[in-house]
Amino acid sequence: MVTRLLSVGTAVPDARLRQSGIRDLFASQPGVDRLTGRLIAAAFDRSGIETRYAVIGGADGLSPAFAGDGDRLLAPTTGERNAIYRREAPPLSAAAAGDAILRSGHEAAEITHVVTASCTGFFAPGPDFLLVRDLGIPRTVERYHIGFMGCAAAFPALRAATRICDAQPGSVALVVCTELCSLHLRTSSDPEQIVASAVFGDGAAAAIVSSATPRTDDALLEVGGFTTAVTHEGEQDMDWTIGDHGFEMRLTAEVPRIIGREIVGVVDRMLGSGSGGADGDGTEAVERIDGWAVHPGGRSVLDRVQAGLGLPDELMGHSRAVLRDYGNMSSATILFILRRMLADESLGDGAQLAGLCFGPGLTVETARFTRRSSGPGSRSAGEASA
Repeated sequence: MVTRLLSVGTAVPDARLRQSGIRDLFASQPGVDRLTGRLIAAAFDRSGIETRYAVIGGADGLSPAFAGDGDRLLAPTTGERNAIYRREAPPLSAAAAGDAILRSGHEAAEITHVVTASCTGFFAPGPDFLLVRDLGIPRTVERYHIGFMGCAAAFPALRAATRICDAQPGSVALVVCTELCSLHLRTSSDPEQIVASAVFGDGAAAAIVSSATPRTDDALLEVGGFTTAVTHEGEQDMDWTIGDHGFEMRLTAEVPRIIGREIVGVVDRMLGSGSGGADGDGTEAVERIDGWAVHPGGRSVLDRVQAGLGLPDELMGHSRAVLRDYGNMSSATILFILRRMLADESLGDGAQLAGLCFGPGLTVETARFTRRSSGPGSRSAGEASA
């Protein structure tokens, strides 16, 4: 029995914001001195991001909750920000989930488990409940929510779905990651807050994971091993707390450096525990990977991973493209990358894929996949009719 990731669906808010425009908005705020202006320009211009999507944006600029007269940024309370999350997260989650279900060849009524992840807002009954209510998923479905694990949460969510499908053959699990990072936008002269404002965007992504026989001939991913590692330092360098005026991100310049120092050891362990295994030569093991899905915590994170593992530019292309077009959408981001890899026909049948996600701790979550260019859906149908 093989558990597979059958499909990925994605959704973003309507408002598409150019990075240069957000930069200029921040630089124009009252109280921004010359030093802060230089920090803003450096963070935004070197981010590797061209566009982001945001629920707080609109045709006429930012939401009134965030922008006052003359584009002066306001500081809504956490309750005001979370009210927008409560309004905007459910339809975005449903759009991504509906896309994934449609692509999978399954019906909503066949979903047996729902696993959601988010760290940018809370309410109950939450998006997991509303997905069941609004998409026609059976009311008896088992639901699980992974909250506040940050950018790395997609792989724990996929791991939970995989464990369920491994243990209960025929299960069909829906995984949905929805993050509205723009809700926690804030002005600040603190370099760490400036970096956070320069990289995060909004989006939702969903995946169908199942141990049932695939029903389509579309490309899919056979799920291999997962690993978790906590770096030897970094607990104080990335954290996510709840403040009076939104959730507060600490993201120091040490984060990419720590990842760069420790990534080889993490990857050696991943390749030794996944299908195929490592042969004692880390370089040869890395070279057997045909595609890398690396969470783009920022351009410098991708640079450090690429340098540490000695990866050619083409193997980082999908990760950099998602960063360029969407920014860092926290837990949803890695699924956007996997969707691109599913659609990439240059990755042939049997291509070995590896994924890396980074979250508070510092925690590194990894995953292995084998890409299949087409599922056995039509073949199985033919065998059934013979």
